[in-house]
Amino acid sequence: MDLTRSPLALPFPAMPPIDGVTLRIARARYKAWDRCDLTYVELAEGTTIAGLFTKNVCCSSEVELGREQARLGRARALVVNAGNSNAFTGWRGREAVEQIMAQVAAHLGCEPSEVFVCSTGVIGVPLPTDRAQEGIAAALDAPGCSWEDAALTIGTTDTFPKGAMAQAMVGGRRVTLAGIIKGSGMIAPDMATMLGYIFTDAAVEPAFLQYCLSAVNERTFQCITVDSDTSTSDTVLAFATGRAGNVPLASVDDAGADAFAAALHDVCRQLAQLVVRDGEGASKFITIGVTGAETDESARRIGLSVANSPLVKTAIAGGDANWGRVVMAVGKAGEPADRDRLSIGFGGHWTAREGQPLADYDEAPVAEHLKGREVQIAVDLSLGDGRAEVWTCDLTHGYIAINADYRS
Repeated sequence: MDLTRSPLALPFPAMPPIDGVTLRIARARYKAWDRCDLTYVELAEGTTIAGLFTKNVCCSSEVELGREQARLGRARALVVNAGNSNAFTGWRGREAVEQIMAQVAAHLGCEPSEVFVCSTGVIGVPLPTDRAQEGIAAALDAPGCSWEDAALTIGTTDTFPKGAMAQAMVGGRRVTLAGIIKGSGMIAPDMATMLGYIFTDAAVEPAFLQYCLSAVNERTFQCITVDSDTSTSDTVLAFATGRAGNVPLASVDDAGADAFAAALHDVCRQLAQLVVRDGEGASKFITIGVTGAETDESARRIGLSVANSPLVKTAIAGGDANWGRVVMAVGKAGEPADRDRLSIGFGGHWTAREGQPLADYDEAPVAEHLKGREVQIAVDLSLGDGRAEVWTCDLTHGYIAINADYRS
């Protein structure tokens, strides 16, 4: 499949190494492509972990096992397979995951439960155990690689590698957070979304790391959508090696806990938006700001209703300032809304206020705004203080072309 780099792509950022994290890549040949498709990340002893996993009930064995493992709070390695999701593959799929866990655990001298496995790609094809075994063996002997190499290797229909970093002062120590993510299609959050990995040298207790990741998720990964589909494999994992030497963070009252949480939010927000920028066939990045809702959660749901509307997304693709489609999407969200209080705007220009089109509405500046790559939609319900920001992309012929040809 020939995938053209997204016009919304951003350059890969400069990201420093994280003490206690070693990245390696290899070719397992999961598909007939000329690229690396297995990522191996070795983690220092004592690394803690937190995880978010899809709520899709037809999830992969990787997700089922990952949920169980994450509760134990410790990790020594991560393996990511690209090109085969190993989902809907029954006992054979589980055996393949357990084989990988055992192979890596034997190499590291750790428990298999400390080895996390994720897979992404075509659903319904068992992960070939022979190729997985050979790929792991090659990765264990491979030299270390860059963050950008690892980000490229975990991708499937991604058109550019995605990474983000941030730093914070925690207990007098500077800590670094770095993350990579893959995702382009089958993107609609229902916990986390896609495959994303955040690494930090901060010392963080597992329970607090989980608390921070879950809280940040509500304002980042839970606020994006490309096509309203939630994958069978969606996973976001956060690893803390503790090598920065700070006193381990255990609660919101600890020194530096707020700074760490803010840095984690920053990284996750960047990663979430990068996925939308690489939405399959996308030509415009859309920010939907919802204000005046009864609650923040209600605002988020209304924003996602607008973001998931094919009629809204195709109108934006065509540069059509059809604000009536936004009204429709607000009304179908199932959340409190009053037609006679509702206001809609594009790019800082109101098109309708308090349930009525503006008498002096001039569509020219709105049409000009919609010609750009970055589009803003404003929804004000005038009911309360709830607010949210949601990110999506437009829907073009490119999305159909990519997904009609996905398995070839």
